[in-house]
Amino acid sequence: MPLSLTDEQYMHMALAMGRRGLGRTAPNPSVGCVIVKHGRILGRGTTAPGGRPHAEVIALETAGKAAKGATAYVSLEPCAHYGKTPPCTDALKAAGITRVVMATEDNYTLVSGRGREALKKAKIEVTQGVLEKEAQAINSGFISVTQRQRPMVTLKLAVTLDGKIATAKGESRWITGELARAYGHWLRASHDAVLVGSNTAIKDDPILTCRLPGLLDRTPLRIVADTHLDISEHSQLVASAQEVPLWVLTASAPSPKLRKKGVEMTQVVQGKDGRLDLHAMLREIADRGITRLLVEGGAAMAASLLKAEMIDRLVVVSAPKAVGGDGLPAIAALGISTLSSAARFRLESIRKLGPDLAQVYRFEP
Repeated sequence: MPLSLTDEQYMHMALAMGRRGLGRTAPNPSVGCVIVKHGRILGRGTTAPGGRPHAEVIALETAGKAAKGATAYVSLEPCAHYGKTPPCTDALKAAGITRVVMATEDNYTLVSGRGREALKKAKIEVTQGVLEKEAQAINSGFISVTQRQRPMVTLKLAVTLDGKIATAKGESRWITGELARAYGHWLRASHDAVLVGSNTAIKDDPILTCRLPGLLDRTPLRIVADTHLDISEHSQLVASAQEVPLWVLTASAPSPKLRKKGVEMTQVVQGKDGRLDLHAMLREIADRGITRLLVEGGAAMAASLLKAEMIDRLVVVSAPKAVGGDGLPAIAALGISTLSSAARFRLESIRKLGPDLAQVYRFEP
């Protein structure tokens, strides 16, 4: 049966509601729900911060008694199990919803297909697959954790036209312009955590917060991969750890000085190269409930993730500048001798940010 334009239009609204919660709902997915009857929108909901209440419950509360006989458009299959909240399928049934249109199935083992079947058992009409690809893209972090036990990884690079992140002397502020930097802050706000390597933490001394007006409360968890625990107790990251959580993954014993300053430390095994084992590190991050991870540096970290094929999205913000071959590369040496061995990405979008360009790519395995 062909999809009606109306179903797609309302699902676009549900997906937009789901996007609003990205970076705030971990470990749960960010779901959007729209309640509609006779062409009138009765209620809308986005999964609340921390993952509860769920989008369906919020939308139904807004709709109230008018929800009886309505259609619920949901960006992800409603849950049918008791967790920290009752099943959303029960809430939809109790409200008198007669039809549920869901974009995609929830691949979490306690839900996968069970929500759909619970709705059908309750004599509720179910339509599945409306804008499925778009919904899966929004929920890619949650899907990655449930299927691969690691978060969805976005690598963000701010580079010159010739792919450099700094001059030969290390000057990097500012390669890109004001709009591009604001876009970088928005990327932080839409992820659960932001990760940098120890070299970036030491040399750049970043603070890694979101400083966009209206989104100041959307700073993600800040993580530093620091094998030998070299981060300075006087760095901006450590100095702000009491106000904004800072987590350091290290192979060394935890530092009492850093702990007193509010820094959380977790020991992670080293790989054969002497750096933190990437699989163990990302699994540790996923176990913490992180589904969407933004990596902002540095060149060695980018190279390690590329070699391991652990970059799902690549965001390249390029400035119309060139610094030459003696500049610092965005990605460290990969040891690739043939083009057939190069990592391949598919361009998804491109936007102009003042004089700069932001290009978003998806990894192609």
